[in-house]
Amino acid sequence: MGLVFLQQEFNIPLRIHPLESDIMQRAASHALLFGFSMIQPGPGFVPLKDGETLTFGKTELKVIHTPGHSPGSICLYDPIGGTLFTGDLLFAGSVGRTDLPGGDYDDLMTSLSRKIRPLPPQTVIYPGHGPSSTLADECANNPYLQHLY
Repeated sequence: MGLVFLQQEFNIPLRIHPLESDIMQRAASHALLFGFSMIQPGPGFVPLKDGETLTFGKTELKVIHTPGHSPGSICLYDPIGGTLFTGDLLFAGSVGRTDLPGGDYDDLMTSLSRKIRPLPPQTVIYPGHGPSSTLADECANNPYLQHLY
């Protein structure tokens, strides 16, 4: 909800997966559904591509397109640091909602099995909400992942 502020304050472009653009165009109206107000971001963005590497100082994050929570959902993976920012795909003990516009449970499960499962078990996950975890812990304890491993 602070996207416009961040863009203006730091003079940075909006980076999203192209399949997220329709949702982004309706961000302010979606926020109202949850009782929040926000300034609608403009229509321009720089597209993120699956497999692209983003560099922040000495850190490199690989973009992993993980549809399910929304069509353009992504995770950001740091293979050297062994960390994965999962957004709303995977939480400690759960997974992201798929009942919102653009969500698809089958896509979410495919993303988990094909894109996340191959990562090392010691990978630390940092979800968009809640505590961190590891893929090993999620494989052992998360009911949505237990049958995938």
